[in-house]
Amino acid sequence: MNIDMIRAAALRIKGHARRTPILTSPFLDEIAGRRVFVKAECLQHTGSFKFRGGWSAVSALTDNALKTGVIAFSSGNHAQGVALAAREHGAPAVIVMPSDAPAVKIANTRALGAKVVLYDRETEDRDEIGERLSAEHGLTLIKPYDEPLVIAGQGTTGLEIAEDMNALGITDADVMVCCGGGGLTSGIALALAADAPSLRVRPAEPEEFDDVTRSLISGKIESNVRRGGSLCDAIITPQPGNLTFPIMQKHCGPGVVVSEDECMRAVALAFDRLRIVVEPGGAAALAAALFHPDEFTGDAVIAVATGGNVDAPVFAKALETLQ
Repeated sequence: MNIDMIRAAALRIKGHARRTPILTSPFLDEIAGRRVFVKAECLQHTGSFKFRGGWSAVSALTDNALKTGVIAFSSGNHAQGVALAAREHGAPAVIVMPSDAPAVKIANTRALGAKVVLYDRETEDRDEIGERLSAEHGLTLIKPYDEPLVIAGQGTTGLEIAEDMNALGITDADVMVCCGGGGLTSGIALALAADAPSLRVRPAEPEEFDDVTRSLISGKIESNVRRGGSLCDAIITPQPGNLTFPIMQKHCGPGVVVSEDECMRAVALAFDRLRIVVEPGGAAALAAALFHPDEFTGDAVIAVATGGNVDAPVFAKALETLQ
């Protein structure tokens, strides 16, 4: 992985992915005790940054590979990103999704024309299912994070952050990224290392699913005991990727671990103060910025709001925290 791959992905994505805005609120600044800048990737196509990686990977395929089709495994955001990219390229798509994924994510993936195969994330191995179906049907497997073309696509988020922070005169800040397998975190880290080296990337993870944070401490890949059952489903993975972890180990600062309750409060505050809809997993970075002030030393923090695909009942429950 290198910055040239990210710049190449940016050229392929240009005109297809949205350039998402940086949002601010003095009310959030007051809670955090410093300036908070929110990169609203929840406003990206399909409701998350995953469209970037999906388009980057699908757009690089040969005509024969597109004709045969693609397969991906995902809790929902990567699923929708790949499904839309495949549809726009006229390619069939099969998506392997956990049966406990939010209903809106499953429904949206099907609505985008993909065939959805459900599995039990507690007892079945999605990697095995994806690789088996790929081999059986000749489909091109697009992994959700441990894939160079996907990492390159996610890294375009970092190019935008570097440009926007430079325009705002922010030269020294932590960049909090909601982190599952590390595709977005490592992609942004590579981009900022090249274009804004004084901005330090740090992963944000939910309690009991803090494999990246623990891995950065131990210096080796650590796994989670639990495999599911969290409202932060978007960033629940067994462990960091073999490709992503070395990048994070080289370029990232220490992780910040947040609670589900903090993520739900961040969802509510993002709606109340920024008027954006963020899912619990996509609000982990904002939760870290708002509720863990002692983790930061500078006068500014950048939080990437990674996704907004939340079921209505969960969103309604989050809004109750404002009362």
